[in-house]
Amino acid sequence: MLKRVCSMSYMHGGEKTKICLNTITRHIHSGQPHSGPRSFFGVEDFLDDDNSRPYTYQKEKKSKNPNKHISFKQRTIAYMEPFTLDVFISKRFVSASLTHRVTSKQVAVAGTNSKDIKAELQSRSDIPACLAIGRILSQRAREADVYTASYTPRERDKFEGKIRAVVQSLIDNGIDVKIYLD
Repeated sequence: MLKRVCSMSYMHGGEKTKICLNTITRHIHSGQPHSGPRSFFGVEDFLDDDNSRPYTYQKEKKSKNPNKHISFKQRTIAYMEPFTLDVFISKRFVSASLTHRVTSKQVAVAGTNSKDIKAELQSRSDIPACLAIGRILSQRAREADVYTASYTPRERDKFEGKIRAVVQSLIDNGIDVKIYLD
């Protein structure tokens, strides 16, 4: 609609409309974002009303242009937060591991398929099993001197139910987990 009105006035108008249209299009298509200032790290913190969820952080979008400048945060995030949490839940079992990003080595692993955990649990895939996995993983992580980790859910996973139980159990047992939600 705006394009049609502008083209009509451009055809019937003089130099003033041409200058006006040029300034409008220059400001609209300058490619600069028109938003307020963000925090230093580009992170939004929030806590649920009932204080049940831990702090979550919004992950930055990947650039579509491979030649684009890579920020300091993008270059150093693997060294600033070196451990990642990986949680896998199937219908039959639950497993979780802490992996070092730079070396790709698993520091601590816990799963309901292991012999020592199988004997203690009634079911290998319910919420109490998830809580037990979080507790055991936090003990093994503390033995390996790991006290912080970051977690990004897979695209198909929602941060609720069993996954949230594992992460909450880790937090309750002394491991600081940063959760990145898209």
